[in-house]
Amino acid sequence: MLVDERGGAPNGRQLRTRARRTLDANGPRRVRLYDARASCLTYLADNGVPDHLLAVRAGHTNVTTTKKWYVKPDVADLLPAAEAGCGLAGGV
Repeated sequence: MLVDERGGAPNGRQLRTRARRTLDANGPRRVRLYDARASCLTYLADNGVPDHLLAVRAGHTNVTTTKKWYVKPDVADLLPAAEAGCGLAGGV
């Protein structure tokens, strides 16, 4: 749990600033907090966490928002669509 200097929850700007400083000090390339959040929610979804709990974790009141903007399809999820597309296009 992160807290600010007064013990309160930090806002988004404070979180981004703290994350950038931490990344810069420790060497890994910068990532957007949005991407880390989407990765976390996608991981949870891929491992069976129900949609309504993902929305709660994300702080959303609408499950559709969570699924639309944060839960990304896995490569394995996209393979059947890619294979079907190749068949339609007369591909290999």
